[in-house]
Amino acid sequence: MKEEPKPSPKLKRYMTKEEVDEMIEFAINRHNRNAGLISMVLGFLFIALFTDGFFRVIGEIPPFMGIDVDILKDIVERTNPDIIDINYGCPVKKVVCKGAGAGILKDIPLMVSLTKEIVERTKLPVTVKTRLGWDEKSIKIVEVAERLQDVGIKAISIHGRTRAQMYKGFADWTKIAEIKNNPRMHIPVFGNGDVNTPEKAKEMRDVFGLDGAMIGRASIGNPWFFDQVKHYLKTGDKKQEPTIAERAEMAIRHLKMSVEWKGEVLGVLETRRHYGNYFKGIANFKDTKSRILNEKDPETIIKELEGVKKNFSEAVLY
Repeated sequence: MKEEPKPSPKLKRYMTKEEVDEMIEFAINRHNRNAGLISMVLGFLFIALFTDGFFRVIGEIPPFMGIDVDILKDIVERTNPDIIDINYGCPVKKVVCKGAGAGILKDIPLMVSLTKEIVERTKLPVTVKTRLGWDEKSIKIVEVAERLQDVGIKAISIHGRTRAQMYKGFADWTKIAEIKNNPRMHIPVFGNGDVNTPEKAKEMRDVFGLDGAMIGRASIGNPWFFDQVKHYLKTGDKKQEPTIAERAEMAIRHLKMSVEWKGEVLGVLETRRHYGNYFKGIANFKDTKSRILNEKDPETIIKELEGVKKNFSEAVLY
């Protein structure tokens, strides 16, 4: 008989009640502060903790449609989040195939009814993030935004692509602006997608008239981006880029936090995707980058990153 493959070292898909309790205690006691956000990717409920300048997803509980409402209420009461954010925008296949994330864009009535139920079961502000539609033929985002507003959401963020596009092509901000310009809309409308420079954030605000920009991929390996955007919007001047030493120091801090949170295996694996952007544009960095990406021991990686501060301080950026 063929032996069953061993599970890969990934996070558990669901948490038991005991693990939820432990997660909440971690958020409240160890960090001595409340969880800052509860975010629902339809079907999955995440709690994110804001600490040391980072949002960390600290837990996941079973699908909302099957969840004990008392457990949800208990989590909200004990963690005291600021908002509940429903993410109807995640395009990833393993999420969408369960009808979660952007998968619900194929069933707008269900999307509206679930949102209504969540709004009615909490006193907290409920917000939504979604996409233009499932595909180009099914874009009805102006109507969808109205309906979500009508059931009580307090703000909406729109990614300017369909689920079918994933992250290909360009985000269509004109369709997001149509929502903002709809005279029936009175809640804040935020744009998302392709905000990868401070100038584009300003364009989203000043040209398209949106209330704010939601930034995602541009911050990967570049946590300074938010401050750069705020500085540009306030002064009109571009803030100086971080030095190579500052980049390396932030990468070290990032890795340490990741390992502390998820253990050595996942901590190292999940930080790898960020190094390309942390050290983007450094000449003659290929060999060093290869050693960092192939190393599994976090202490060895930290030594490599310390070496970056010393050996590349005068490096040319291209």
